[in-house]
Amino acid sequence: MKTTKVAVAGALCAAFALTLSACSGNNTTTPSTDTGSTTATAAATSITVRGCTPQNPLLGTDTSEVCGGNPLDASEAKLVHYNTDNAAPEMDIAQSIDSTDATNWTVKLNQGYKFQDGTEVKAKNFVDAWNWGAACDNAQINSYFFAMIDGFNDPTGDGCNTAATMSGLTVVDDYTFTIKTNAPTSNLVVRLGYTAFAPQPDAFFADTSQGKTDFAKTPIAAGPYQIVTNDDTQIVLKKFADYSGKYPGSVDQVTFKIYNDTSAAYNDVVANNLDLTDVIPSDQLVGDIWKTDLVNSDGSPRWGTANTGVIQVLSFSPASIDPQLADIRMRQAISMGFDRSAVTSTIFNNARTPATGWVSPVVDGYKAGACGDNCTFNPQQAKTLYDAAGGYKGTFYIWVNGDGGHDPWATAVCNQLKTNLGMDCAVKDTPDFATLRQLITSRDKSLTGMFRGGWQMDYPSIENFLTPIYATGASSNDTDYSNPQFDSLLKQAAAATDASQANSLYQQAEAILGQDLPTMPLWYQNSQFGFSTKVKSVKMTPFSTFDFSSVVLN
Repeated sequence: MKTTKVAVAGALCAAFALTLSACSGNNTTTPSTDTGSTTATAAATSITVRGCTPQNPLLGTDTSEVCGGNPLDASEAKLVHYNTDNAAPEMDIAQSIDSTDATNWTVKLNQGYKFQDGTEVKAKNFVDAWNWGAACDNAQINSYFFAMIDGFNDPTGDGCNTAATMSGLTVVDDYTFTIKTNAPTSNLVVRLGYTAFAPQPDAFFADTSQGKTDFAKTPIAAGPYQIVTNDDTQIVLKKFADYSGKYPGSVDQVTFKIYNDTSAAYNDVVANNLDLTDVIPSDQLVGDIWKTDLVNSDGSPRWGTANTGVIQVLSFSPASIDPQLADIRMRQAISMGFDRSAVTSTIFNNARTPATGWVSPVVDGYKAGACGDNCTFNPQQAKTLYDAAGGYKGTFYIWVNGDGGHDPWATAVCNQLKTNLGMDCAVKDTPDFATLRQLITSRDKSLTGMFRGGWQMDYPSIENFLTPIYATGASSNDTDYSNPQFDSLLKQAAAATDASQANSLYQQAEAILGQDLPTMPLWYQNSQFGFSTKVKSVKMTPFSTFDFSSVVLN
């Protein structure tokens, strides 16, 4: 969620080989011809998309999951935009982001870029928003993303700034501001396309509620779509007529319909009651049923696939909640005790790839085998380790969100652990993703065992699969993992001005995860999607999101 004069982001993004169009083959952005009928025009310029329940109000600094992230990505513009084919960073609101030492940066904005309330995007809208998002008083999930800015003071390790402002941010004039990082940060440009770094209009600061909850219901952003309705059933976005950027949407309205069951969303796409779904239920992948279901009358497909920066893991509950998991032998036994290949072939029809580490293969710096023997199926060794650790007392739970279609694979994992370890294992469903995330972030004492985790990259860098999830006090560190050697390698890698050197250091850090196992890698996700007969073609990005500028309707 990346180009400088010091370490050009192309070095970090060079290896993307992603052609992510729907299999229908037509990916132009020309809308279908107007029939002259008001009703037909309205139907031809609106689409519905599978959505899910956001965990938090719709603020970029308080959204770290896809249910809120997908509508925000469609509505916000940032300094940097990620290319929808290969995720390479491109200037958007920023005219330029330059540095000669990877520490002192000058950002110049394009003039005339508008927020959706008609006010102009200026330098102070970035500086004020970032200071607000970083401050401990505002309790934002993504405050940790600002930790590289000079003046970010975090003596307690809470991942937020104890002061109201950071000395490393300075407004020079209306269209220029400077960033000073507290160490060389060669991939800063790559990071700045993430939602946490979006600007906020003056109206944001006029909202006096602590979490800006009133503003965040229908936030004012600067992107191609504006969120106009947001409730428990749907989030509606309409095209922003005065959008100032280079990446406009191709339809007038996008409605995210909230589903608590991915099968229901899939069935609605098959029946043409929903236009786009980004999830195909696992039972439909078996035997390629989905490819048979999603076909036009002329035989052309209503489905597509994409290589995306997404990995699924199972996270071990923190030792403070489940002390039985503090023993590394227990974690090793569980990871070795089930066959990833069997699950990906049987449950997903090979639409997933067994993971051997924590970094997605789509980013530069990926290295296979980081998890080593700990992610290799070895039931005999697993049983030996399990017994040596004393066995798990009571029922071992695998927690998943019930609205995500995760029961089949979670049940398969449980069954293998029962057979191979003799463990009493059961799947625990929460009603929706927001409920699961609330249990995780509140460190609810009932959350023993393991819980589902997935990571959809925020920005295309090996660093993004490591720092936000496993650094001490990081924003998405759900397991409370902490290793000083790991943290030190991350800092060394961030300061490296040579991309290959940085990647090597990040790979060394990832190898430490292979020894400590704070989470258990499951599989890399090759994303599948489906669309209704109303849609002629659509593109999925490397972030596993739909590119609404690419939608072509029949």
